[in-house]
Formats: sequence, C-alpha cells, structure tokens
Amino acid sequence: MNKLTKVGLSALCGSLATISAANAGEMTVTGGVDMSWVSLGGGDATSGNPIGMGSNLTFTGSGELDNGWTFGITVAMLNQDAYSNTAINIDMGGIGSLNLNQGDSGNGIDALDDKMPTAWEEPWGNALGTGVQLVRGVGPQSNVQYKTPTVLGTNITVAHAPEMGTGNVNDKGYSGSGTGSGYDATINMNPSLGTEILSGLNLFVGGHTSGTNGVQGLNDRYEGVGGITYDIGPISLGYATSGISTGKVAASAVDYYKNHMYGVAFNVNDDLSISYGSHESQQGFVNMTDTESVHMDMESWQIAYTMGGASFRYAMTEVTNAAYQTADAYDKEANVLSVSLAF
Repeated sequence: MNKLTKVGLSALCGSLATISAANAGEMTVTGGVDMSWVSLGGGDATSGNPIGMGSNLTFTGSGELDNGWTFGITVAMLNQDAYSNTAINIDMGGIGSLNLNQGDSGNGIDALDDKMPTAWEEPWGNALGTGVQLVRGVGPQSNVQYKTPTVLGTNITVAHAPEMGTGNVNDKGYSGSGTGSGYDATINMNPSLGTEILSGLNLFVGGHTSGTNGVQGLNDRYEGVGGITYDIGPISLGYATSGISTGKVAASAVDYYKNHMYGVAFNVNDDLSISYGSHESQQGFVNMTDTESVHMDMESWQIAYTMGGASFRYAMTEVTNAAYQTADAYDKEANVLSVSLAF
C-alpha cells in the first residue's frame, strides 16, 4: 500500500513541540477497500444480496530510543470503522524483540494457524461459514511475546497472556476473571545450510497450554501445530497438521479438533498467480461410543491478478459438513469475485 499521509509527532499535539527532531517519530496511514460478489450453491443456495464491501485503515508509527532500540506501533481499523487491534513492537537489536499485542493474531501459535500458500484466501475463508476450529493460543488475547534474533535461519518465540478468555483492556484498566493464564512457544526454521535449493524451505512448530482458573468441568487446554512450506522457482508448496484438546469433560462436549491442510500456488508472473488448497478438520467428542466424530472437508481453486493498486481475485470453493454439521444443507459451494483497491 502507498502512504496516505505522514506527520511528525510534534505536529500531533502542541504539548509535544519541545521534542527534538532527532527523537521524533512518524505516523503513516494506509488503507484500502474490498468489494465482492458471492454466488452460493449446494445445500444453502440463497445468498440474498451478494454485494459485499469491506474497508480498513492501518495507522503505523515508528521511532527510535537513545540507545538505538527502535519501536513501532500498529493500530488497525476494519469494516465499518470498527476497532480491531493494537500491537507495539520494540526491536532490541542483538538481544531480540518484544511485542505487546492486543489480539491481532500475530503472536504465538496463532501466527501458524494456516501458513499454506494461496493466491488469495484460505479454503475456509470464502463465504461458506465453515466455522473451522484452528489453533489460536494466546493470539486473540492481550499478550506479550519475546522473539529471539534469527541465528542459522532459526528463531524462537515465547508468548504469555496473563488471563485467557477476556476482552481487550484500556490503559489503566484490568479485565475480569477468565480461564487462567496461557503460554505459547514456537520455532521457525529456514535450514538452507548455505545452499540455493534449500533457501525456500521453512519448517515451523508450536504449542500452547492454558489453565482453567478453577472453572468446573474443564481441564487444561492444549494446542499444537507443525508444518512445512517450500518455495522453488515460481511454485510454492505447503503441508501442516494441528490439533486442539479442549479440556472439556462433559459426555456431550467436544473433546478435540484435528486439522490437516495442504496447498500449492503457482506464480505465473509478478502480477498473476493461481492456487489450490485443501483443508480437512475433524471434530471428536468426549463420549465417542454415543457420538461419532465429524469430518469437514474444504477445497478451493483461486486466481489473483494485481494491476498497480488494484487486485482482482476469484475463488471457487466447496465444503462438506460445514460447521461440523452432517445434514445435506451443510454441503455447500461458493463462487466469489473480489476487487481490492489499496492506497
């Protein structure tokens, strides 16, 4: 996206006028709009008004401390001018970085929920209301993450949320009780070993655990994810698997979710790309003798073309047993045409 505007912090408020130019930061604003047309088929072929519109604004600030550390802040506003999230990153140079995050899904294992290559969207993200359950960890909560410097193509992150299951909190405020604290850890590796052929290989693995805070009928929650992506020339390949142990103990409750996903994308040139993605998600219950597990299958063919600040995307997507429901009405398909304008 192109910069819409740039202002020094000294211009934002008269009380900041005494800040020297050497220490002043800057703020930029980027944004865009997405317009789509949806055509549904299969079990639920009624799409009503198929015209959709989404908008977003992202405010990004940056600055530098006297010791050379740099900091950045990102505030995102999404559809209908609704607040989304805030993230503050402090780059400490050779000792790594700290990120204070208010739920933008960029920290912990939430950043690894689906890293499969795609021309546009994930197979579960196109108009069909799949309700797929992916690993999230501390990502949706207010959390703090430490990231090591990258050494030999490898970095490690450790993230912590003091209380899971609570909403965003303003400064000088605090949340109510949730389900206890949560911890994430991830490892991302690019083991190129100095070779050109392995330069596009990436391996990732992550885990999460959180407590119950004494909530009745609930054990500790565990989540895990691992996968591989590989870029070779214009082709990108990927495969990953993940799982969630919900910690619920009631006989009719969902005990676990398992996910298997893969994708392949081909960059025809700098502007045109096509992809195919497949995602299988299994829902299992505590009492498997009375209730059978449910498999939800999704696949999507996509094509995307970029022309300057405009992007044109098309996706043909199918899902079986959407939202983990087995009735015929939950076998669906959708064709989505989208135009995006960025500034």
